Amino acid sequence: MSRLKGRRILSRRALLERWWVLPVAGTVGAFGYMGWYGSRVLLGKREAGVPQFVAGPPQRVAILAELEQEWAEVNFTYDRRPCTVLRVPHSVEGGLSVGGPSDEQHYAAYSRICTHLGCTVNLVRDPEVLAFAFNYRPPPEAKHPQLGCRCHYSVFDPLQAGEAVFGKANGPLPRVRLEVRGNDLYATGIESAPKLGE
Repeated sequence: MSRLKGRRILSRRALLERWWVLPVAGTVGAFGYMGWYGSRVLLGKREAGVPQFVAGPPQRVAILAELEQEWAEVNFTYDRRPCTVLRVPHSVEGGLSVGGPSDEQHYAAYSRICTHLGCTVNLVRDPEVLAFAFNYRPPPEAKHPQLGCRCHYSVFDPLQAGEAVFGKANGPLPRVRLEVRGNDLYATGIESAPKLGE
């Protein structure tokens, strides 16, 4: 009995001598995870690349007159997904350019489902709102409206083919293929929805 009691005291003493291993291991693990996650969020952004549209039924999404000004926006639903079409100042990969050299107009359309966890993105016109609410201040060459997700504060640049430029989202927003038919803008296809969180 006394031997068993002596062993218990000895093992408790040994445990108390090594208690510092637990907080050190926890701290190292936490910093390791933060480093991995930070590098994934900051350096893991995927480029949009060449559009991979999946053809869909033609659907009228806007009248061209609704998009006369740069950064005019019309929201619509296509393939059961909320989407937006924007009049942008220059051509965008996967967008649509119409008109002649002197009056060329450029349009881009995107799914509004954030590629992080599926919340809805909205056009954020004010760079101060981006700085204050999203903690993102775009570089001088990108001081234009951005698409922002208010759930986890991801930001997507509509002039970079919808690529994620800030926040937890790593993948670009799926693009919508556009066509002009008379005075109307039609959606005729959309890129596949990515697996959320990748």
